[in-house]
Amino acid sequence: MAGQERNLADQSRDAIEQGSRSFALASLLFTPDMQRDAHMLYAWCRHCDDVIDGQNLGFFEGDPAAQNDTPEAMQARLAHLQVQTIAALNGEPVEGVEFAAFQQVALAHDMPHQHPLDLLEGFRMDATHYQYTTLQDTLVYCYHVAGVVGVMMAIIMGVDPDDEETLHRAADLGIAFQLTNIARDIVDDAKIGRVYVPADWLEGAGIPGTPAGILDEANRDMLAQVARRLLKEADRYYASSGYGLRRLPWRAAAAVAAARSVYRDIGRLVRQRGPAAWDRRASTSKPRKIWCAGKGLTLAAGASFNRRRALPERGDLWTRVL
Repeated sequence: MAGQERNLADQSRDAIEQGSRSFALASLLFTPDMQRDAHMLYAWCRHCDDVIDGQNLGFFEGDPAAQNDTPEAMQARLAHLQVQTIAALNGEPVEGVEFAAFQQVALAHDMPHQHPLDLLEGFRMDATHYQYTTLQDTLVYCYHVAGVVGVMMAIIMGVDPDDEETLHRAADLGIAFQLTNIARDIVDDAKIGRVYVPADWLEGAGIPGTPAGILDEANRDMLAQVARRLLKEADRYYASSGYGLRRLPWRAAAAVAAARSVYRDIGRLVRQRGPAAWDRRASTSKPRKIWCAGKGLTLAAGASFNRRRALPERGDLWTRVL
């Protein structure tokens, strides 16, 4: 059994090192057990996303346009993921390393079933080509594909599954990450027929709310303005998430703060590049990642001194339905 656990942990670690270097770096700050569980949860999330999109560790193999699968095929794959996820949550036999790893983590932390099922609901939105008309629509998607991952990560870091105040902050960080992703990947997403930016924002900027409208290089100046607007919205969720660090164990707070700082820096690059933001994928260099991680550690240290202080109100931020 110990050998099997090491195998699951090793393969999960490999998945995160290839799929998210930013999170892999930040996760070095976790305790060994927390790091193992975070890697296992990430591996399952990454696997499910890849199955739906026909990718490998978040990247298309071959021509991305050729990967734009039919909704029927995507929904069939989603149905299989749901069957395996429910089996894992119920302690029943499952297929594959990723589901075995997820099962181990979910059962060890008594993970509420609603959270992993909420993630799959986000993939259903992709499978059904959900239309994002307003910011509210986009935020719902951000919660389902990223905010709920923050919630599950918080639980494996030791947050009580009933501590909604802290879990809201964890969701805020996931939403901020996803808004940053959307801003960075607007053009790449349009190339495979997906538009996550609110259509009313695009149309208000004079851009047709379609993939063709986004890909029209004549619209790049206005598209850069829309991206900046998305990142301004992300900043509100980054700010709210920072207060949640007070409720995490020190090493968990350090890891989360480092990841938060590194990922937020991607938004800085998108803003800085303006209309050229999509000429090449925005990513931070390793030295910059280390600098950002250090900045995150300072934030985590400050949070530890304020551990006993009440968290401020979240204002009008989008809030998940309990």
